[in-house]
Amino acid sequence: MLSVVRHISAPSAALPALSCLSSRLASPCAARTQRFVRHFGLWSKELEKGHVYKDANEIINHDLIFKHLEATKGAAKDKNVIKDILERAKERSFLKDGPATGGSEYVRGLELDECATLLNVNPDDTDIMEEIYNTAFDIKNRIYGNRIVLFAPLYLANYCVNGCAYCAFRSSNKAIQRTKLSDQQVTEQVSILERQGHRRILALTGEHPAYTFEDFLHALKLITEVRTEPCGSIRRINVEIPSLSVSDMKRLKAADCVGTYTLFQETYHKPTFHTMHPWGPKSHYENRVLTHDRAMRGGLDDVGIGVLFGLYDYRFECMAMLMHSNHLEEEYRAGPHTISVPRMRPAMGSGVASDPPYPVDDAHFKKLVAILRIAVPYTGMILSTREAPEMRAHLLRVGMSQMSAGSSTEVGGYHRHATQRTDESLGDLTMQALLPEKYGKAAAGDTAMDHEHTDPNLGGQFQLEDTRSSEEIVHDLLESGYVPSWCTACYRKGRTGEHFMKIAKAGNIHNFCHPNSLLTLQEWLNDYASPEIKELGNKVIAREKEIDLSDSAKRLLDRKMEAVNKGQHDVYI
Repeated sequence: MLSVVRHISAPSAALPALSCLSSRLASPCAARTQRFVRHFGLWSKELEKGHVYKDANEIINHDLIFKHLEATKGAAKDKNVIKDILERAKERSFLKDGPATGGSEYVRGLELDECATLLNVNPDDTDIMEEIYNTAFDIKNRIYGNRIVLFAPLYLANYCVNGCAYCAFRSSNKAIQRTKLSDQQVTEQVSILERQGHRRILALTGEHPAYTFEDFLHALKLITEVRTEPCGSIRRINVEIPSLSVSDMKRLKAADCVGTYTLFQETYHKPTFHTMHPWGPKSHYENRVLTHDRAMRGGLDDVGIGVLFGLYDYRFECMAMLMHSNHLEEEYRAGPHTISVPRMRPAMGSGVASDPPYPVDDAHFKKLVAILRIAVPYTGMILSTREAPEMRAHLLRVGMSQMSAGSSTEVGGYHRHATQRTDESLGDLTMQALLPEKYGKAAAGDTAMDHEHTDPNLGGQFQLEDTRSSEEIVHDLLESGYVPSWCTACYRKGRTGEHFMKIAKAGNIHNFCHPNSLLTLQEWLNDYASPEIKELGNKVIAREKEIDLSDSAKRLLDRKMEAVNKGQHDVYI
């Protein structure tokens, strides 16, 4: 059974589930972090002075979250209350009263108390849950249709000075091989992804002087220059990298090739955050919360947020993400572009990852995804390969709009193939929860125990649950009635912010996004698909061309599709 919030009136109190881990990991926090900074310096230094920010502890108001979660327990059992909340959320999502957003793409589907009420619903109450799932589906279908955007992560380096207890890349893990991609290797890895048909990449790296921010900027430039036959190129690079200063956010913006800047808080619960991040620059809670503020001030108004579910009560985390989203909207008129919902999976040498203190089972996970979709209807939701194919299929229906395909979490992993030894090592990761010192030295990665139970060649950040290839995922999506999409048109045509919301209020999203997704699908089928998948995809395109498009949109799509089938690439409306 899922653990519940234990300290309603005292959120800073020690967590019983974390007390053992805290006593062993938290003590060296301040001194060790100071030594790291003195020795290595900061990955990103602030050159701009005078920025004043709202207190991070006001942005994420722990007392208010606990108050709402406690106060709405009774209402969560009242079906009429739930139906009223869902109906109001749907009306807001459909913009029936006009977008009170000031031109922002962010729409607040749920108020904090409404969100708390839904989060308190018992997932075993099938009648209420069906109402929640149906509302999430209606909202997703109205805004995103059956389009699923695909991307692939690209890990550039796994060096890291931080001590995240749940991560295989943490500095104390001696079992993992540290590496970074050379220029040639970056080109090779991107070429492999392009030959799979990928047009979007999520570029990632750890925080360490062995791989600097300058190295990362150089890698971005290399990625944009890679070309493969017949017409492969990366059209959008999103990044998930360490926290940056305002001055470095401006440098990232000036690279002129970055889409979304993503940074997970991991957990918004402050005591848990300090327990799980005992040393390194990442251990500064307030600095991390304010990272997206710095991105906005640096000109990167397309940001992504997320938490790692399993570190603390998922209800608290969902409420905190909604609070954070509201803050960004109120302060900068731009809520988060994406929200990610990774669930903790085993990682090399980490007992925490194998046996999370607040595990989220499938029923609660499905519920929280549906509620987030209702809460932030126009915010993209990202689904990683941490989830198995069956779970991913369910989550696509109730909220997810983007998913990774054919992923590797290893540096240089796209030229490697799974072996029996790798599979056995992954099995051992899962068994680490049974080790006697799972919350002690084994979690820190310092002992022979780690070497005994892991493969030093297995360098992934965490264990994958969906190991299908990109082609297999495209096939399964098509077979399930979805339209795989590699579209990047809105970003390049400036259909964002106020422009996007005008289209949305007029109900015209479908006449832009759906034709463009079909055009990218046709391009992928022509260039990369097997005969079987091409036949299946062409049937989907023929069906989708006739669904809910205006006459003018149909005519325009036909002309554009003819150009694609004559060999033109990167065709969009």
